Amino acid sequence: MTGSAFSRTFFILLNPMKIDILTLFPAMLDGFLAESMVGRARETGLLDLKVHNLRDWARDKHKVTDDRPFGGGAGMVLKPEPLFDAIEALRSPVSKTIFLTPDGESLTQGIAEETSGEEHLILLSGHYEGIDQRVRDELVDREISIGDYVLTNGTLAAAVLVDCFSRFIPGFLGEEKSLTHESFTDNLLDFPQYTRPANFRGLPVPEILLSGNHKQIDKWRHERRIELTECRRPDLFSKSNESHR
Repeated sequence: MTGSAFSRTFFILLNPMKIDILTLFPAMLDGFLAESMVGRARETGLLDLKVHNLRDWARDKHKVTDDRPFGGGAGMVLKPEPLFDAIEALRSPVSKTIFLTPDGESLTQGIAEETSGEEHLILLSGHYEGIDQRVRDELVDREISIGDYVLTNGTLAAAVLVDCFSRFIPGFLGEEKSLTHESFTDNLLDFPQYTRPANFRGLPVPEILLSGNHKQIDKWRHERRIELTECRRPDLFSKSNESHR
């Protein structure tokens, strides 16, 4: 680890990134937050992450958080009162509130890296037919979608976002160089990976990977990345071509 990376990691340990997740289903995150790298980052102090049940801010004895939409229509909409109360209770001058929604901007590596630099994030997980527009207009700083599909609620989307941007926090992955050889970092997909045994059920590893010639191996890997991207993601392939002109 370089001196600058060590300094930033030490600073983060003293001032961990703070994340508050608002959801109607906090138990959905129990396993995710306790396991793997995210769980370790919480234990070591890289992340100060808390999950809150939105019903704790409901104002009636039945803990109602939704109501029918004005103008009619199917489904229910999350009410403004508990959302305003919850976000205003959690936020500070440095907070950024992100609403996870299918009609937000598409999550990318660039957005993940940008988000990782925030001091405090409030992640709002929608449900039903969405949330009252006044919350979006007055309290939400950014709206993010994890893909062109619809989930039953935004709790899993919040988990995906946390996992994605946390990888950019120094010390989270262990090796900083891990981020430099990944899909999407330069608009190209990753190259094929192989491990031992060199021949499995008559299926051999490409000879070039066994050659020890790292210059030729790098060339082979780059060529495979280009081939895969052109075949599977022509949209990314076009972006890659434009960036190298």
